[in-house]
Amino acid sequence: MRFLGALALVVALSGCTTAYYSAMEQFGQHKRDILRSRIEAGQDDQEEAQEQIKSTYERFKEAANYDGGDFEKVYNQLNGDYEDAVARAEDVSDRIDSIEEVAADLFAEWQQEIGLIQRPSLRRQSEQSLRDTKKRYQRLIGAMKRAEAKMPPVLNAFRDQVLFMKHSLNARAIAALEGTVGEIENDVASLIRDIDASIREAESFLSELPDA
Repeated sequence: MRFLGALALVVALSGCTTAYYSAMEQFGQHKRDILRSRIEAGQDDQEEAQEQIKSTYERFKEAANYDGGDFEKVYNQLNGDYEDAVARAEDVSDRIDSIEEVAADLFAEWQQEIGLIQRPSLRRQSEQSLRDTKKRYQRLIGAMKRAEAKMPPVLNAFRDQVLFMKHSLNARAIAALEGTVGEIENDVASLIRDIDASIREAESFLSELPDA
């Protein structure tokens, strides 16, 4: 498995998608398998992003009640959490792109192969299966993108506060945190709910996607 991962990375970095698929097929990994694995990885990425955003928000809440003098320490903690949250959000966006890529290639191949089926009854069944899978996929990718779209407002609020604190490093910057925490509470809660919904949608899609 480690070798397969390394092979996938090398071929993917070459920029040749066709070569990547061909190499993976040599080890029994077809587009459907790749899509499954990317969606599963997407669930992990979303869970990690969700946990990081939660912890970053909690850090901001704690900092709003800070009653000490080491403002630089508070800034460093908040900035570190913010940067971690940004990195996790970028992982989610990159994963969505990779899922869309392989899904488009899988559906194109599926449609092309349907044209090779001679028996009408079998062709109709395959066409219906493709339509059903596409519908489920659209629900999934829609849920993922809804959650993704709610990340920037939260991250931007974190960034604004971190930069304000960087420029001040005083009690006034700490006091400003309380207002920020209150303003984004609903945004954070909505984002967490949408990530949960996206993860559930992925579970539903995977449960109906046949194994190879």
